[in-house]
Amino acid sequence: CMNHILPASYAWGNFSVLAVGIWAIVQRDSLDAIVMFLTGLLLTVLTDIIHISVFYPAHDHLSDTTRFSVGMAIFSLLLKPLACYLVYRMYRERGGE
Repeated sequence: CMNHILPASYAWGNFSVLAVGIWAIVQRDSLDAIVMFLTGLLLTVLTDIIHISVFYPAHDHLSDTTRFSVGMAIFSLLLKPLACYLVYRMYRERGGE
């Protein structure tokens, strides 16, 4: 993300969802915060797929930092369904249906 391979919208989208996630954890009684966090996570899964597929470097000679940066973005994308499941469990614990 920080290697400038992906656009700034990738970082802004993920960091804003992270901020909503911190808000959802701090506000233990708020059901709206956890719904917004779950919705944001689901939207970033879609936007991450689009960002990685559109902005992936086309040439074969990638530097190590570029390869690491794209690998971490893909790893983050692979972990998001697990995060969505855990946030959904938290939503159910707070009284959501």
